[in-house]
Amino acid sequence: MTGRAAHLANGLRCVHCERDHELVDGLYVCASCGANLLVQYDWARARERLTRERLAADADRTLWRYAPLLPVAGRLEGPPVGCSPLVAAPKLAAKLGVATLWIKDDGRNPSASFKDRASSVALQHAREHGHTLLTGASTGNAASATAVLAAATGIQARIFVPKAAPRAKIAQLVTFGAEVLAVDGTYDQAFDLCLEATRRFGWYNRNTGFNPYTREGKKTVSFELCEQLGWTVPDLVVVPVGDGNILTGVWKGFHEFHKLGLIDRTPRLLAVQAEGSAAIVDAVHGDGVVRPCSGNTVADSISVSLPRDGEAAVGAIRQSNGLAVKVSDEAILAAIPEVARGSGVFGEPAAATGFAGLKHAVAQGLVDPQWTVVMLNTGNGLKDIASAIKVAAEPKVIAPDPQVLERLFA
Repeated sequence: MTGRAAHLANGLRCVHCERDHELVDGLYVCASCGANLLVQYDWARARERLTRERLAADADRTLWRYAPLLPVAGRLEGPPVGCSPLVAAPKLAAKLGVATLWIKDDGRNPSASFKDRASSVALQHAREHGHTLLTGASTGNAASATAVLAAATGIQARIFVPKAAPRAKIAQLVTFGAEVLAVDGTYDQAFDLCLEATRRFGWYNRNTGFNPYTREGKKTVSFELCEQLGWTVPDLVVVPVGDGNILTGVWKGFHEFHKLGLIDRTPRLLAVQAEGSAAIVDAVHGDGVVRPCSGNTVADSISVSLPRDGEAAVGAIRQSNGLAVKVSDEAILAAIPEVARGSGVFGEPAAATGFAGLKHAVAQGLVDPQWTVVMLNTGNGLKDIASAIKVAAEPKVIAPDPQVLERLFA
């Protein structure tokens, strides 16, 4: 492995059977049971290299400030990823009846979504192993993130998307030069086709919930939250959930900082899914087994029939003493303007799912009014303007005549 000694990752561990594996190029899932893998680190050396003092002195304002806990030897050059703003939302907090509400706005990343974190680390991992072509399946955001960063680094991106993916996301893909294969089917079918292409042609696979290195980029959001909140851990972190990989990344980040002694506790997680795509929530409230569902929801970014990181996600919710709820598409759409008007943060349907779920959890008495809550805004609302306009309003069309103004406003 190129630069093996330059980073602290030292192995992979299966989330199901707990078998340990070496860091081998092309190994994505457990060789024994086929379950997902977690990157492991040399914790003794990590404690020396990642301290509060060193972080305070580090002027880098990207996710690469956490390099000792990333499984790559170098950093990906190109648009800066990470260190997204933490927006105070006192109006929404008062409306909900919680002490404090913050919104971590990852819609400010280069491709306007949380997925830039995952693609940044995965692309660098691919480069360090000599790959020049990267593939992946996506409902849009992971693909967009890959296309944006691949264009800046000279890696070819070949992306599988369901044909129904929003046009704004397709526009990003083609504008940044990715080769787009629109599959006449669901996200899950695009995912499986992408896996088959990887097996046949040996392309580097960036798929969420399959490539263990994507989770490593996603966990950096938790590192940032700890710093931004002055090393005070929030009581509840709200995560919109599709395949479960963002959720497991968030949990891994808090767990690792706690393991290093940088924080004194970990937060609860609130996992929120759309009613039509709620396989993980159903598993949490059932026997823990993730079973396929329809995947039908207006929130395309979390539309998944069989969550690819579902087992680990169920584990993360339970380990955090967390909560899991599902909400209707109507509640998701209604949350878009409610969050925008109450905080100034514009989220796509998947991102708004978090607020809809938090609102539901508060109404059910599941949230302590004294808690400090952080909600992830995982994608900018411009990703899906059709949904926003559908629930907000169409503009008034008027003639270019001052008399019209008199009639309307005088």
